[in-house]
Amino acid sequence: MMFKKITAATAIFLLAGAAHAQLTETEQRIVAAVRQRTPAALELLEKSVRINSGTLNPEGVRAVGEIYRAELDALGFKTRWIDMPPAMKRAGHLVATHEGGQGKRLLLLGHLDTVFEKGSSVPLWERQGDRVRGQGVNDMKGGDVIMIEALRALKSVGALDQANLEIMFTGDEERGGQPLQVARADMVAMGKRADYALSFEGSNKHDGVDTASIARRSSGGWVLNVKGKPAHSMGVFSAQSGYGAIYETARILNAFREQVIEPSLTFNPGLAFGGTNISYAEDTATASAFGKSNVIARDAQVLGDLRYLSPEQGERARRKMQAIVSTGNLPGTSATISFTESYPPMPPTDAGRKLVELYSKASQDAGAGRIDVLDPSLRGAGDVQFVAPYTVGIDGLGAQGRGSHTDDEDLEIASIERGAIRAALLIYRLTQAPH
Repeated sequence: MMFKKITAATAIFLLAGAAHAQLTETEQRIVAAVRQRTPAALELLEKSVRINSGTLNPEGVRAVGEIYRAELDALGFKTRWIDMPPAMKRAGHLVATHEGGQGKRLLLLGHLDTVFEKGSSVPLWERQGDRVRGQGVNDMKGGDVIMIEALRALKSVGALDQANLEIMFTGDEERGGQPLQVARADMVAMGKRADYALSFEGSNKHDGVDTASIARRSSGGWVLNVKGKPAHSMGVFSAQSGYGAIYETARILNAFREQVIEPSLTFNPGLAFGGTNISYAEDTATASAFGKSNVIARDAQVLGDLRYLSPEQGERARRKMQAIVSTGNLPGTSATISFTESYPPMPPTDAGRKLVELYSKASQDAGAGRIDVLDPSLRGAGDVQFVAPYTVGIDGLGAQGRGSHTDDEDLEIASIERGAIRAALLIYRLTQAPH
């Protein structure tokens, strides 16, 4: 007998069709279990948020990890801590595994660290009516709690018993340890084993509708170095003295703006400095320059980021930028540009769209409204991008809030219950499908 391999996209079509009925009795019990835990879920969130876990505070990151580890241990997961090389100066990652039957294998992603380092003036936890302000409350401890509460609800009705799940809570999502190939090696291995990857970064609204992400742009950078001839300013524009490094820098940046822009592509010059002598301190992200208005600038440097939706778009942008830098230089100047990539791009796929359809159907069945696909230009980079080449991924299953990464970061308390219901139903329906 011959068996035809079922693709991820086909499987999701079948799942979506099976989900057209309203909630089953088991699913109703799952929803009830989430709602029963709503006050306790908020307490768990507060407990984890009240610990500073800035990326460069490894003790705090580990402390938050231990809170979640205890929860997962109680749910029957096998947990372990993955240490990173000491030179990386990162806390490491929490990993949990649940081996069930022969169903689909899911990878669930979260992160323990926040952008708020020790000594931050932002309150750890500040209740404001139906919202909470705090360090990492939305990005992404709210999403971490949603994941745990969804799994707890499944456990309470016996729906977790046969599930094949792997979880990774990274300790350096906000400031990835270098080299990233080492920092994300275990995650990539998990992605290769998974049928689906669900990431619990914060959920966004667009035009009043909740969204999820199936595409995220790369996160990388570029450094532009420009040389000119130092000379008295009286000779600027002359054949002998040339135009200087700063005029050549302006030419290049304007040419980028005129010639390289296309949809879903951005290349932002975040820092530019020039003069007779310049320097840059990587550890403090500060630049210094010495020069005088009557001296033609000898050196200039620009640090920028580069974000694109597909490898092809990234290569096209780099070629155009390199051509602008290498040709048409103003008299007496030269320039070079180098590129780096931190997070790979996650292009949209049909399988990803169908996964959002299934997620939306689960949400609608639970009375929580539809889910639309978010424009990737409205979202930054995230860990799910490292596994996107190997599995079907979706992001944005976390909490809803405002001001992520700012002093005013907050969270809508009701989004914890809503997100846990949606996630629990999605995980349940995915893990019920044959492998």
